[in-house]
Amino acid sequence: MNDTETPRIYVACLSAYTNAHLHGEWIDVDRDSDEIRKDIKAMLSRSPMAKIEACEDWAIHSYEGFKGITIEEYESIDRVVELAQKLQEHGEAFAAYLDHYNFEDIKDFEDRYQGSYDNEQAFTEEHYSELIDKVEQAGLNPMYIDFEVWARDLFISEFTGVREGYEALYVFRNG
Repeated sequence: MNDTETPRIYVACLSAYTNAHLHGEWIDVDRDSDEIRKDIKAMLSRSPMAKIEACEDWAIHSYEGFKGITIEEYESIDRVVELAQKLQEHGEAFAAYLDHYNFEDIKDFEDRYQGSYDNEQAFTEEHYSELIDKVEQAGLNPMYIDFEVWARDLFISEFTGVREGYEALYVFRNG
């Protein structure tokens, strides 16, 4: 893994690859898609096969810094950049979302993501704090609310919790 955790891809020249030469380079993808395409074109122009044949075809042969998100060999550069941007913006929660839901369309992440919590009960208590305030204002003791049962019921129908290790429960609203 690279030191900065910047998502990057290893792009290889397929003309060189099919002629038993390894030629490619690591490219950081925290930039504009057009800049990355220019880097790929420059890499292809330096290929050992460039003097013999046109080198136009490339593939992603490796990647790192994507926190478990799978990048396919022929993934579009626009998609790779979009994944990297979302990952840098939202971190592990975004990776957990893609891993759990396996969606092609990543646009609904922001609508579904509710936050990171210690457990389902902590989410329920925080998410419904306004309701709890109203219970208190009505003169009732919120200690009578069984948050464990309430959380269980919410996570049966309305929410999904994706546990990452021991530290975080990422909560998503069901579609």
